Amino acid sequence: MLFMCHQMAMKKEANDKSKAAELRRAQIGVGVPIVWILGGPGCGKGTQCAKIVEKYGFTHLSSGDLLRAEVASGSDKGRELSAIMKEGKLVPNEAVLCLLAKAIADHKCDSKGFLIDGYPREKDQGAAFERQIAPADLIIYFDCSDEVMVQRIMGRAAASTEVRADDNEATIKTRLATFRTNTNAILEQYTEKTITLNAERSADDIFVDVQRALDCLIQKKAQAVASA
Repeated sequence: MLFMCHQMAMKKEANDKSKAAELRRAQIGVGVPIVWILGGPGCGKGTQCAKIVEKYGFTHLSSGDLLRAEVASGSDKGRELSAIMKEGKLVPNEAVLCLLAKAIADHKCDSKGFLIDGYPREKDQGAAFERQIAPADLIIYFDCSDEVMVQRIMGRAAASTEVRADDNEATIKTRLATFRTNTNAILEQYTEKTITLNAERSADDIFVDVQRALDCLIQKKAQAVASA
């Protein structure tokens, strides 16, 4: 029994070292802006990300999309992640960080900036990202009332041919409550880096404010890189 416990401990230690080494290899110097995009479901951040990509040439990285792509690839890591998700467990933060770091490294030579969408989801994840990948230059929070987000999600569900079990008002409100708690904790950590935009306006009106923030950031980033 003691031998088995020792073997398990050794295996865990080796696995932890492997993950740490993978993160170290993925660590990169990023000379372009890194922007975290935060907002609840139905706030319209996907529309704004698409506009940013089109105008500024930024790379849009969604943590959810990266996880799904890794699973679809059929890689060893993808199979491991698929097994975790099928069991209903949360994917370890280290795995998500590795995927984000690799995606940034893959595009750092041809991207004008990075939009990190869907991450961080809680304050500890934000600290881990900045410590192990790179500091965020700006956080754009698309603020929208629960009532409006519920209406948008329910409307989107009604128009979709895919019926999801969690597309009901009670479940959506529970999801929003969790989102509020976690996001408020993140925003409290990064008050100096955060701009909050009213997301209940038209997409074009919101994008005017987005452009103003990004133009300022890009100018500051370029000056910092030039003087480094």
